[in-house]
Amino acid sequence: MVVDDHRLLAEALASALKLRGHRVLAAAAPAAGAADLVISRAPEVCLLGTAAPAEPGAFDPVLRIKRERPQVAVVVLGPVPSPRGIAAAFAAGASGYVRHDERIEGVERAIMKARAGEAAVAPQLLQGAFGELLNPAAQPDDEGRRLLEMLTPREVEVLVRVADGEDTRLIAAGMGIAPSTARTHVQRVLMKLGVGSRLEAAALAARTGLLDRAGPLPHRPGPAAGPGGPAAGPE
Repeated sequence: MVVDDHRLLAEALASALKLRGHRVLAAAAPAAGAADLVISRAPEVCLLGTAAPAEPGAFDPVLRIKRERPQVAVVVLGPVPSPRGIAAAFAAGASGYVRHDERIEGVERAIMKARAGEAAVAPQLLQGAFGELLNPAAQPDDEGRRLLEMLTPREVEVLVRVADGEDTRLIAAGMGIAPSTARTHVQRVLMKLGVGSRLEAAALAARTGLLDRAGPLPHRPGPAAGPGGPAAGPE
């Protein structure tokens, strides 16, 4: 059985395997429904395509297939893999991993190996996968998240407004606070980020993805106008 998010790839691979004498029960897309299809048809081998082997949950279908149909050998079809992606595939119960750019002969060899209960993966890829399982690499430092955790929710809003080009007066009006309070918040943001100007703060926030994590600005009703003009709200 061949399952891939790209129907053309699934059908082309199924046709090529049929021409080489293999019985193909189905060629289907998308891969999101792979588990249900494989469990219902119970093939000897399932070729399961994935576009992002390193993404969380990429091999959830493999986990379910192996739990409900342990006799089915699952061979993952994916892009040029990282050791982390290979390791995740085998940890989920896959019998092999074949690159999308592999020749049909390589796919056929992987099917035969998986059917025989062998690991259907190039030795160098398997070595890297086991190395990753035994010595997992540390996650890279997420500077944007680290900086975001340093700021209070109000300071995050101030930073977003600074990045939008608002001056102290606009920040105060938008947040319903006094200009002096807005100025204090800006100074605290600059100090916490370790920068010397609003421009540097905006550049740092954009470079580290902090602005994307911060989300949209909260909606606030406009300040009520009184005899003395717009009223400054509480801090």
